[in-house]
Amino acid sequence: MKNAGQLLNQFLGGQGAGGAGGGTGVDLQSMLSGKGGLATGAVVGGLAGLMLGGKKPKKIAKKALKVGGVALVGGLAYKAYRDWQNNKATAPAPLDEADLAAPADSAFLPQAAAAQDDLGTALVRAMINAAKADGHITPDERARISEQLGRLSLENSHRQFVETELAKPMDIEAVAGSVDCPEQKAEIYLASVLIVDRNGPAEQGYLAMLAARMGLEADLVAHLHAAADAAEQE
Repeated sequence: MKNAGQLLNQFLGGQGAGGAGGGTGVDLQSMLSGKGGLATGAVVGGLAGLMLGGKKPKKIAKKALKVGGVALVGGLAYKAYRDWQNNKATAPAPLDEADLAAPADSAFLPQAAAAQDDLGTALVRAMINAAKADGHITPDERARISEQLGRLSLENSHRQFVETELAKPMDIEAVAGSVDCPEQKAEIYLASVLIVDRNGPAEQGYLAMLAARMGLEADLVAHLHAAADAAEQE
């Protein structure tokens, strides 16, 4: 999918300029709470609220929101992966902006446009699939989401992608197999963690199954959860 990072920004927010995090995003607080202008936060908030079944809105730290979609996920996953390799403690700590800087042209943050699009597409697909974990996205819910998508200033290909993915049955195998390298598997898992209610039993089961399907070690999973916790701290 072309310009997948722009669509990811609609889910994660941020105002990164250019590159993997480029485009103008809508912050996750506005998306989930329905605050903001009709063409941005209010409409996207309704969409994300439906996808999450009206559960408590997530909050992403302002430092994280400055980075943007792909760069945010890549930076958080890189920090978690590095801390795991260095056997650091998993307790969440406030983010430093330097923590969100994955090495340029690494597996976490590819520079080639095609590679960025492939990764961005996989991340958005993973988030949509994770949102289905509790089974609340019924045909009626999809119809409501589709109606709201029509009111957004989205590229046609992006709108069609979201509608197509929402209409598919949940497919954890497809998500787990969407990337090959361990670094991007960590990103896929982290993106899924960021979108779901981790206190829900269905969501917990989904995340456990996803980690198992991708062969993620328990210690790495703990670091990825700590990175998500840190991103949600103000």
